[in-house]
Amino acid sequence: MYFSMSYLLLMVAVLVIGLAAQAGINAAYRKWSRVPISTGQTGFQAARRMLDANGLGHVGIQMLNTSDLSDHYDPRTNTLGLSRGVYNGTSVAATAVACHEAGHAVQHARGYLPARARLAIFPAVSLASNAWIFVFFLGLIMGIASLEWLGVILFALVLVFQLVTLPVEFDASHRGLANIRALYPWMDETQLGGARKVLTAAALTYVASALTSALQLIYFAGLARE
Repeated sequence: MYFSMSYLLLMVAVLVIGLAAQAGINAAYRKWSRVPISTGQTGFQAARRMLDANGLGHVGIQMLNTSDLSDHYDPRTNTLGLSRGVYNGTSVAATAVACHEAGHAVQHARGYLPARARLAIFPAVSLASNAWIFVFFLGLIMGIASLEWLGVILFALVLVFQLVTLPVEFDASHRGLANIRALYPWMDETQLGGARKVLTAAALTYVASALTSALQLIYFAGLARE
């Protein structure tokens, strides 16, 4: 019952969406990581310049010994974590990713509402993301509808978090690109377009995650009604 043909089709759809989104960002990043940025600056220098231009000289930048596309901003420590390839890279992709992460720091400093909302619900979402599947299937096995629906509600909270994340990511990219254009007015449109493609592909991975979660939520809500 739990692993019906509809469930298998759902898992195939989820897998295809996820792989397509990941392939898109990997391809865009690889392409534009081979194109040198005309500024000659590393990702670290680009992020530092953007932060300083926005009055955020106190925000730190740390190089991570991790793979590419693991870059992030930590609002708890007010620190940008840049992967080695971005931190030291002098490519269009490195500048795009570094300035995107700096965009998150600007959001935090400016009190951008969706970013504040995401930070506020993160502890509850962290708990829900680990607990929902156990609660849901315990309800199914024991035939307790209230537990099934509690699992669905917990999973819905995860989806809400993903939906709130979308404007946060798109806005950080917008801020990053706007600062690149303002700080380096001589940069040609080809490189700006490349930076935009990298960040758009990255944003689509978040769209894909939200879409797959929405499909899963519909399926599990249907199971809970039975």
